Amino acid sequence: MDRKRVLVVGGTGYLGQHVLKAFSEMERKPYDLAFTHRSTPPQSLLDAISPSLAFPVDLQTGHGLESISSTFGQPHVVVNCAALSVPRVCEMDPAAAMATNVPSSLVKWLSSFGQSGSLLIHLSTDQVYEGLKSFYKEDDEAVPVNVYGKSKLAAEQFISSNCSNFVILRSSIIYGPQTISPVTKSLPIQWIDSVLCKGDKVEFFHDEFRCPVYVKDVVKTIVALTKRWISDCRQMQLVFNFGGPDRVSRLQMAEAVANVRGYNTSLIKPVSASSVNRGIISPADISMDISRLVQILNINPVPFQDGVRLTLDVGPP
Repeated sequence: MDRKRVLVVGGTGYLGQHVLKAFSEMERKPYDLAFTHRSTPPQSLLDAISPSLAFPVDLQTGHGLESISSTFGQPHVVVNCAALSVPRVCEMDPAAAMATNVPSSLVKWLSSFGQSGSLLIHLSTDQVYEGLKSFYKEDDEAVPVNVYGKSKLAAEQFISSNCSNFVILRSSIIYGPQTISPVTKSLPIQWIDSVLCKGDKVEFFHDEFRCPVYVKDVVKTIVALTKRWISDCRQMQLVFNFGGPDRVSRLQMAEAVANVRGYNTSLIKPVSASSVNRGIISPADISMDISRLVQILNINPVPFQDGVRLTLDVGPP
């Protein structure tokens, strides 16, 4: 019987490493695993997820994808975690944001296998929403206010027009424990913890709201979608809001970390987002209604405070 193949695009990034780890630790290793990378993958990652295949790929040009075809074969599931995801960087170079975040070369490569196809699980963002109300639903109009959001919405439109089978996950802030090979980017909970532990007064925005989601809930969803696709083999064209169950500001995120750690919350000072010039427009409230995800996939993301405890490895109070 033909073994099922899973390809993780952007496998050395934060989410990519967590996804690879989950698939590699599954009992009896039911899937052949491969991933793409931009720079040489660290040995610690390769050792942890062995056996797997690593492919250098330039997603802007598609160079390297053909070697996956000849060596690994057509993947049954592709998880696209690759993105230029720092909004300020996208704002400074819109062309690079579009070229990286719209997976045109990846989609064209997948279409070359014909209609029997692969399922593309694509990570999008809550920043496709305008941010003028609370708890956006998937059917609400997407009106991004910055280049990052615009590039991710363009990716969604390209995928829905050119893919036979796809799932788009509009993810909020993803937080959780560090990866096998530590990523260089700042992780939200760890950064807040590192600032608060110094005992100095710190300012956090009180008027921007998101629904942060614990990384292992994202991974669990990707695994569930993979299993469903492989077992059902039915056409799948879905868009999900993907956040945690709690709508929180940056201030409330900091307060949750302080409560878990036992820090002095009086040192956390509220400040309006409008008082700081970040060089980019940021949507004020892009909290999301995740009832579709809960109903269709039976996924119940952990509450934010519980996720903070898991991230910092702190037991219950």
